[in-house]
Amino acid sequence: MRERHAAVAAIVGALAISVFTGSLSVALAQPPGRVNGVVRDEDEQAIKGATVTAQNLNIGVSYTASTDEKGRFVILGLRPGEWAFIAGAPGFASAGNRINVRSASNLNPPLLFVLRRNGPGAGGALERVTAKDLQNRLDSAEKLFTQKKWDESIAAYRSIMSAAEPLAFLNLQIASAYVAKGDLGRAQAAYEDLLRVDATNDLAIVGIAEIKRKQGDEAGALEHLTRASQAEGAGREVFFALGELSATAGKTGEASQWFTRANRVDPYWGRPLYRLAQLASDSGDKAAADRFMQRVIAVDPSSPEAAQAKQALGRPSR
Repeated sequence: MRERHAAVAAIVGALAISVFTGSLSVALAQPPGRVNGVVRDEDEQAIKGATVTAQNLNIGVSYTASTDEKGRFVILGLRPGEWAFIAGAPGFASAGNRINVRSASNLNPPLLFVLRRNGPGAGGALERVTAKDLQNRLDSAEKLFTQKKWDESIAAYRSIMSAAEPLAFLNLQIASAYVAKGDLGRAQAAYEDLLRVDATNDLAIVGIAEIKRKQGDEAGALEHLTRASQAEGAGREVFFALGELSATAGKTGEASQWFTRANRVDPYWGRPLYRLAQLASDSGDKAAADRFMQRVIAVDPSSPEAAQAKQALGRPSR
């Protein structure tokens, strides 16, 4: 059963966010991070053999570890940035957490997961779905999505979530399908469904703001993002979107501040640094623009922004 949980979690990590981030990159040049922790039940007893999966929230990468007899786990090799962690075990409901992983291991706080029993014989939603079945259903839904069969893909994703509640992030695909159909109301409802499970999900928050913009409600989009930026745990996508709104409005000073905040949340993400370089270039500060371009190349070397930065600096792309 543990293998089933591990396989399902790996599928989740591999598929998460893949449809919605247009500039995905894997920057593995930075020193890898290390995260450790403990999984216990509600009686504070260690759970041996629990599965803990780390999922990068912005690239399709996941790592899985199992707990020892004292409920301890260690996951190595994590790229610096924002990761989601999901702990699960047969007979228990899953639990999750999100942290910004740093390459210096002493900066990563240990994680504690307290899993609650589902009752005699109840193993949770994921136990009712085999990894093979789930993979087949996800593949089928993805095929419908790529074929632009929006209604069929929406129905397929909803069916998967009804059998596997931890896959609530599939609301992102559902919302995207509704946007493609032009049904912005239902798209927003799908984003809101996800936010009820994951209140600080960056992509859902930004998705709602984009819907407001499509509806001509620029003020509503700004208010929505600003409120989200003030919440504890606000993520990089929210700050970046606010930077883009400010830049579009010609407020370069505000845009620079928002892009800087996005960079502080994830120092290894090239997009906000590249936008800061563009703002500096537009203002005539070539030296600052070059410095930002060099930082893009250093921290996110495999990204499209790094390739553009190399071109701007006259460096050959590899």
